[in-house]
Amino acid sequence: MFEYLSSLIADPEIKTQFMNTMDMFVQLFVELTLLFLVISYGVAIINQKLPAEKIQRLLGGRKGRGYLTAAGLGAITPFCSCSTIPMLIGLLKARAGFGPTMTFLFTSPLLNPIVIALFIPVLGVKVTIMYAGFALFTSIIAGILLQHFGFERFVKQDMLKPRSSSCSTGCDTSDDNSCCNAEVKKEPSLWHKAWGESWSLFRSMFPYMLIAMFIGSVVHGFIPANFFAEVAGPQNPAAIPTAALIGIPLYIRVTALLPLVGSFIAKGVSLGAIIALVIGSGGASLPELILLKRLFFWPLLLAFLAVIFSMAVIGGFTFNQILI
Repeated sequence: MFEYLSSLIADPEIKTQFMNTMDMFVQLFVELTLLFLVISYGVAIINQKLPAEKIQRLLGGRKGRGYLTAAGLGAITPFCSCSTIPMLIGLLKARAGFGPTMTFLFTSPLLNPIVIALFIPVLGVKVTIMYAGFALFTSIIAGILLQHFGFERFVKQDMLKPRSSSCSTGCDTSDDNSCCNAEVKKEPSLWHKAWGESWSLFRSMFPYMLIAMFIGSVVHGFIPANFFAEVAGPQNPAAIPTAALIGIPLYIRVTALLPLVGSFIAKGVSLGAIIALVIGSGGASLPELILLKRLFFWPLLLAFLAVIFSMAVIGGFTFNQILI
């Protein structure tokens, strides 16, 4: 057994894949940790400063304006599928409309200024406008349907409750509680409250983040770059659903995927299959699903997956029909 493992490690290809995996894990660890803390801290400050009623008016689920606002918010925030999670939790904590919040979750990783800036030189203005319109429209429809069918009940409410510190600010000074005696009896500042909330959220999510980082880095390191061109090439009549299926587990940002589009097209991959891969891999990923499982019950998690897969497949066939 030891000799077999030694031979594997000595294999140049395995060694390269292992190094790629380790590099990706370090990158994900640093990037997602910083993004999670910064985004959750910023959202906590906004929630402290903005009255919940104002957020509910802006992102309420009863009026169509809330969905448009959520789609616009998603379109300007350059988050990947994993870094949308703290923003998602913040919106749910603020009691924003469930449907608009889900619209934001679908839109944010698929459509932002960086994605548009890369789409235009790679696929042209016409395809870019079609892609942006399709992503916005389907995200809004998906949010409306999820709210209409009552999927809000499948959100784990314990994740949305404020986490109080171990010391109460109202403790009795005559008590011998060392924690209370050590604390100055004054209201914590807004910034301190926001940091405590974001740090508490980060600690509760960190074990899931570690698992997500590990799986994402292994997939990135050990799946070859030409794998997609092989399984979703012109010889596969089911290339579009195949592209959607293999895209969802991968942790590939749309911005990292677009530079590879030219080589896919050169190998005969259809535009529809490419669009399906872009939506599947950008809209969801296995690491994101691990994090969402901490927040959603299974019915909502499966509905989220069904929406992303449907968007990818419908988008792929639509683009093939219109542009080919």
